[in-house]
Amino acid sequence: MRRSLLAVAALLFAVVLVVVVRPGPSDSPPRSAVSSEQGDAAEIANRRGALVDQVVFTQESDVGQVTGLIEAGSHHVFTQGITSTTVFQRIRDSLATAYDISYGTNAELTLNPVGPTFANGELNPFHVPEIREALNWLVDRNYIAEEIYGGLAVPRFLPLNTAFPDYARLADVARELELRYAHDPQRAREVIQREMQALGVRLVNGRWHHEGQPVRVIVLIRTEDERHRVGNYIANLMEDVGFTVERHYRTAEEASRIWIGGDPKAGRWHIYTGGWIAAAIQRDQAQNFSDFYTPRGRAEPLWQAYDPTPEFDELAERLQRRDYQSREERQDMMAHALALAMENSVRIWLVDQLNVSARSSNVQVATDLAGGLSGSILWPYTVRFKDRVGGEMVFGSPDLLTEPWNPIAGSNWIFDQMIIRSLQDPSLIPDPFTGLYWPQRIASAEVVVQKDVPVTRTLDWLSVKTAAEIKVPDEAWIDWDAKAGRFVTVGEKHEDGITARICVRIRYEEGYLERRWHDGSRVSLADVVLPWILTFARADPDSRLHDVAHLPVFEAFQRHFRGWHIASTEPLVIEIYSDQIYPDAETIVAAWAPNTTPWHVLSLGILAERNGELAFSSNKADRQRVDWMSLVAGPSIPVLERHLQRAREQGFVPYPAVLKELIREGEATERYRALSDWHRQRNHFWVGDGPFYLHSVHPVAGSVVLRRYEDFPDPADKWLRFTEPEIPELDLDGPMVVESGEGATFSLAITFEGEPYARKAIEQAQFLLFDGRGELARKGNAKALGNGHWQVSLPPETVAKLGHGANSLELAVTSRRVALPSFASHVFATVPEGGWRNSP
Repeated sequence: MRRSLLAVAALLFAVVLVVVVRPGPSDSPPRSAVSSEQGDAAEIANRRGALVDQVVFTQESDVGQVTGLIEAGSHHVFTQGITSTTVFQRIRDSLATAYDISYGTNAELTLNPVGPTFANGELNPFHVPEIREALNWLVDRNYIAEEIYGGLAVPRFLPLNTAFPDYARLADVARELELRYAHDPQRAREVIQREMQALGVRLVNGRWHHEGQPVRVIVLIRTEDERHRVGNYIANLMEDVGFTVERHYRTAEEASRIWIGGDPKAGRWHIYTGGWIAAAIQRDQAQNFSDFYTPRGRAEPLWQAYDPTPEFDELAERLQRRDYQSREERQDMMAHALALAMENSVRIWLVDQLNVSARSSNVQVATDLAGGLSGSILWPYTVRFKDRVGGEMVFGSPDLLTEPWNPIAGSNWIFDQMIIRSLQDPSLIPDPFTGLYWPQRIASAEVVVQKDVPVTRTLDWLSVKTAAEIKVPDEAWIDWDAKAGRFVTVGEKHEDGITARICVRIRYEEGYLERRWHDGSRVSLADVVLPWILTFARADPDSRLHDVAHLPVFEAFQRHFRGWHIASTEPLVIEIYSDQIYPDAETIVAAWAPNTTPWHVLSLGILAERNGELAFSSNKADRQRVDWMSLVAGPSIPVLERHLQRAREQGFVPYPAVLKELIREGEATERYRALSDWHRQRNHFWVGDGPFYLHSVHPVAGSVVLRRYEDFPDPADKWLRFTEPEIPELDLDGPMVVESGEGATFSLAITFEGEPYARKAIEQAQFLLFDGRGELARKGNAKALGNGHWQVSLPPETVAKLGHGANSLELAVTSRRVALPSFASHVFATVPEGGWRNSP
């Protein structure tokens, strides 16, 4: 029986921690309890921005040291999610530590699909989709979850997180596929043998040989966590089916240069023990198929080597655009895409993990139910000491500065992004428990959708309207003229006009264009527009910024983009027209709200790339044989210094036909003067607008220092309302034996911390009934009997169709208070009428 995430989470949350405060060496002396409480309340009420004065990130990759370092007071928070049961038990049992649990991390096998041979002439068996698919039967996900992760994980088969809403919506399809691809090593061997022989490969003394040489499989194994053991397990399986295996053990940084930064055609790896984390709850995972199986997913060489079947590629692209007319059509498309993903299998999903984020018991911080602490958007707004305001906090991170930082195509590593997020102030912020977006820098939004387009609004800060037709205004921007250096309007490109499925009208808060960047320069409309220009310029073959790796993403964007229009500047109001939708209106606004980036910083990168010295993306850097651009450290810094001097002397403004009308008189001079002063003080070029600014970067020492931005506009307690997520706890009870010809009733209790869960807070309680063959016999919805009390009734005819033997009833419950579904199951037997009673 499949263990549910809830069962494991309930076990962990059941632990009661005794909290003691042990200030570390860097802590200021604690005040008395009474004066601290009163003083802190007053300080928080009058404080702006972050609740601590400084955050120091240090590199610490040994999770075994976590508890000791917190107890010693040298560290307060650890960013790495902990999956080791031994380490978790130490954290649980220590009086000095506390922890949070998240559900958004997974482990998988990334396969190299290049072939049939590499550049060195060696055969790559994973070029064959059938061999990749066979690995699903070869691996034992239950063994990985239970033995390697010690129960802090659940098996995962599909490109859907088992703890996110789409898995619950597609539970019947998901369970059928999970049963179809259940552990079956004999079937895997048969498929691999058949396909290898079709390639002309011979089995000699138990090892596959191609053209007289052993068929080599290089397993690239991450060393920092349980993936070390996962990699060895996979390597053993590869040897068992006849491959000659090489195990290459690498850290995150070492491995990234090979599997994501290198050319897959070079043949330096076949299998990588991958892992991903969702920084926020993904209420709609329709884009996962494009992201993980097609060149549209990322710019790196591996993604550009993906070659899905035309059917799968078209379906993935339609789901990316949300090209459907009803929820039912979406369900059918998602179900078909899941089946095609399993046949494609450039990724073998292994487990969804329960990650434990460790912190001092004297620390409070809002963590995300998906991304935990490292994925939390709210951590910089909420992190604080319980006994005081201010002070220095030390974060331990398994890696720092893993890849170069730049805002166009820089590092996507979670630990880099965690720091970067604290330096930025987004327009919208996702709810850490539901994934729905709340406004941060916008006053309101209106979403207009075509009639019958399936979009739902949950929160009241925005509105949703329908229209029979949505006409895009002629003055809206839709394309880019590289030669003239200006946008092309809808009226110019489409004389007869065009329509769109949605229009998003975003009204920013008053004074949005009066804010200041960290270097003191004032925000302007050019900061909003330049990132949009780069979206087009990087796809233009005539531009020196052209990047072939950007094309798949841009082409997908073009298929649904219908226009962009600045409707007002005081206040700032922007309209976006598109054919791409999302089920939640809040997500639509968040997806289209423009990113604001300081134009004068981007200008240095533009100059450096145009001059052939640096490149925004790793793909272009490799092709041009230049450095991947970093604004914070490394060989990029002196290059950017030279271009800053040039820009300052010339008053350089990129794309002047557009941007000069959007900046104030003298702004270029002021901007470059401010950036020069900033760089002279900080030795880097990262300028943001978040609650922290990047004070200093120390790559050799392995540390990054952030300091509170004292001019941040928001009160310090703005986001402190997020406390504990109300995850439903399920108790499913019913008969163990049911006679054929009789009905059966099962009771479901839904509670939170022992109290009944409100009926109105439950979105759905779906049941799935599987017979003894593992086939879906019936599905439906449980009946609500009152707060916390639900019931599933199976009529006699349903029971009779089950036949005789063991059956399973599974429940998937989704709440409006948290996005994570909860699961429960009950096994019962059906027997002939009278067959289970004692003989007289």
